[in-house]
Amino acid sequence: MSEERPQWVVMEPELSKNEIRKDVAQSAVEVTATTVGQVTMIITGAVRDVAGAVGGLASELFELRAAAKRAEKDHLSE
Repeated sequence: MSEERPQWVVMEPELSKNEIRKDVAQSAVEVTATTVGQVTMIITGAVRDVAGAVGGLASELFELRAAAKRAEKDHLSE
């Protein structure tokens, strides 16, 4: 007499077309949100860097202007 062993059947869940579409849409939204976040951070960093550079330029121009005024004043007082 042969011993009968239980056989396990692995059942794969069947996804409906609507479930598949929902999963694809969800993944697309998640990937898009991540990419938008990354691009936003890049743009924010660039704006910050540009603002710093323009601010530095303005400071240099103010210093040059003040130095030019001092030089003119010194020249006129001689």
